[in-house]
Amino acid sequence: MALPKHRGAMNIIFDTGVGIGVLIANIINFGTEKIDGGWGWRISLSMAAVPASILTIGAIILPDTPNSLIQKDNNLEKAKRVLQRIRGTNDVQRELDDLLKASFISKTTKDPFKKILQRKYRPQLVMAAAIPFFAQMTGINVITFYAPILFRTIGLRESSSLLSAVVIRCFNVGCTFISMFVVDKQGRRVLFMLGGIQMLATQVTIGGFMTALLGDHGGLSKASAYVVLVLICIYISGFGLSWGPLGWLVPSEIYPLEIRSAGQSITVAVSFFFCFLIGQTFLAMLCHMKAGIFFFFGGWVALMTLFIYFFLPETKNVPIEKVEQLWKEHWFWKRFVGDEVDDSIYKLDK
Repeated sequence: MALPKHRGAMNIIFDTGVGIGVLIANIINFGTEKIDGGWGWRISLSMAAVPASILTIGAIILPDTPNSLIQKDNNLEKAKRVLQRIRGTNDVQRELDDLLKASFISKTTKDPFKKILQRKYRPQLVMAAAIPFFAQMTGINVITFYAPILFRTIGLRESSSLLSAVVIRCFNVGCTFISMFVVDKQGRRVLFMLGGIQMLATQVTIGGFMTALLGDHGGLSKASAYVVLVLICIYISGFGLSWGPLGWLVPSEIYPLEIRSAGQSITVAVSFFFCFLIGQTFLAMLCHMKAGIFFFFGGWVALMTLFIYFFLPETKNVPIEKVEQLWKEHWFWKRFVGDEVDDSIYKLDK
C-alpha cells in the first residue's frame, strides 16, 4: 500500500516495532529477575498475552488492500476507492492498471511454488533464500538470544548481564529508527555496505580482543567486559542500520504478485529455520570455538557484503510492479530473465 518513495520507511516500521517489543521484554526480564522467591519468570512469560491479544483484535478490524480486493473479489470500484483514499488523489488509474495487470498474471498461476522454480524467477528464488540466511549468519541472534549468558561469561554478574541486554537492544532500536529515515534517500545497497563493514570491523576487533585477553580459559576484568559491551553496541548499531530492517524490506519488494506468496513463504521459512539452528548450536559453538566464534560470523558478514555488492540491484523508489525490470538490466541476472511479456494481452476494457 505504501508509495514507492515511502515504502522503505513504512516497511521498516515493522522491524522497529519488533525491536521495541523485544526491548520491553528485556526490561521486564530485568525487573522480574529482582523479585524474591524465584517466581518472577511467570510474570514475564504471562505478559506475552498482552501483545497477542492486541494482534488478535487488530486482525479482526484490519482493512483490505487494493491488491487483495482485486485478487479476492475482483471488486475494481472498491479497490479504486481505497487506492484513492490512501494516495490522497483521484488520479490513480495508471497505478490501478498496473495492479490489474499483476493480478491477471497472478490468477493464471496455479502453483506459485512450482512457478518460482522457473529460470526467469531465478533471481527472486536466490534472494528468497540467501537474504534471510545471511541475516541470521550475521550472528545477531547469538547476541540478542544469549546476551545475558555471554556477558556473564565475560565477567558481568547476572543482573548486570540482563541490563546489558537492555542497553544493546536500545542501540538496535535507535539505529533502526535512523535506517527508517534514510533508507528511501540513500538506498538499500548503501546501508547494506555500511552496516556490513561496521559489523565486520567490530566482530574482528572483539574476537582479537578476547583472544588476546582470554586465551583458552579465564575471564575478563570488569573494565575489559565493558569494552566488549561497547564494541557489541557498535556491532548492534551496524545491524540496526542494515541487515536488521533490510533483511525483511528487500524480500518484501522483489517478488511479482504471481510468486509473492511463495517467495515470502520461503523467506520466512529460511529465516526461522536458521534462527532455530543457530539458537540450538550456539552454546556448543561457544564452548568449542571460544573467541573464534566472532571470527566465524565475521567471515559470513564479509561474504554477504560482497554478495549484496555484486548481485542485489537497487530497489529504491521503484514500484513493486516494475522491480522485475531491474533483473533484466543487471549484469548477472539478465542471463536468466527472459524477454518482457507483451503488454498488449493485458489491455483493459475501458
